[in-house]
Amino acid sequence: MQPRNMSMSGVVDLAAVKAAGEAKAKAEQARAQRQDAGAAAPAAPLVIEVTEATFESDVLQRSAEVPVVISFWADQAEQSKQLNALLERLAGEYRGRFVLATADVYANQMLFQQFGVQGVPAVFAVLAGQAMPLFQGLAPESQVTEVLDQLIAVAEQRFGIVGEEVEPAAPQEAEEAPPRPATPQELALGAAHDALDAGDLSGAMQAYRNVLADEPANTEAKLGLAQAELLDRVQGVDAQAARAAAAAALGDVQAQLTAADLDLVGGHVEDAFGRLVDTVRRTAGDDRDTTRLRLLELFEVVGPDDPRVVSARTALARVLF
Repeated sequence: MQPRNMSMSGVVDLAAVKAAGEAKAKAEQARAQRQDAGAAAPAAPLVIEVTEATFESDVLQRSAEVPVVISFWADQAEQSKQLNALLERLAGEYRGRFVLATADVYANQMLFQQFGVQGVPAVFAVLAGQAMPLFQGLAPESQVTEVLDQLIAVAEQRFGIVGEEVEPAAPQEAEEAPPRPATPQELALGAAHDALDAGDLSGAMQAYRNVLADEPANTEAKLGLAQAELLDRVQGVDAQAARAAAAAALGDVQAQLTAADLDLVGGHVEDAFGRLVDTVRRTAGDDRDTTRLRLLELFEVVGPDDPRVVSARTALARVLF
């Protein structure tokens, strides 16, 4: 990885483009408000886990006060977890001069698409509501700190954004209450998650099925099973050949199913859903039912409340009825 020049080229417009003067005014106002709140106010965390639901408050709004570094990661990408560990340590060492926000690409596919992430790990920065790519892939600590130093300099010189240094949290004197013992169901889910993280897809699928056998409505187990099955299906698949086969034979149901899996893993959610809805439209009998069931599985992976799932369900209903 080569550190990027912090020229603001390649900016991703996440909100209305703000003038530097406006950003400086907001940063000064935010600092004044923190000072008025008094020293007793608790410091905001330096490392946060961001989701699509919290992105506006945790990243966009906070980026008016302090540079926010976003690290896109995935459980299956060991390098992304190593990079997160490095960035978390540096966030503590920099003591508030930047905030680290981590984003799981499987749980936040809308963010994954908006940022144009090509693979993980991938790191971006957000200043005053604007995002810029920093680097992709695992890098030596010296290069990471060079990029962070450039980012902090740009934040101060061009936007007037200066993260306030915070003191490391003092050790707690009082003993914390012992944690509640995990239930058998939680232990079983934990074992399933561990198997998935370790790449043991067969073991993970069986563990999730065991949980669902006892608790069929467990949404966490349903999601985990759908993710494990998706990853298992695309293992060893030649993506280029699979996409070519699907394009050449629209009536080949298996080719369309495989291409849809690849679309989803690559973050192209609407493409995956649209491909399968079209396949349902073109087919009948067992082929139609097979395609419909696969589409329902992919809905589980993305999440039932995702607007793209809601839209695809409506399209599927029109085709079926």
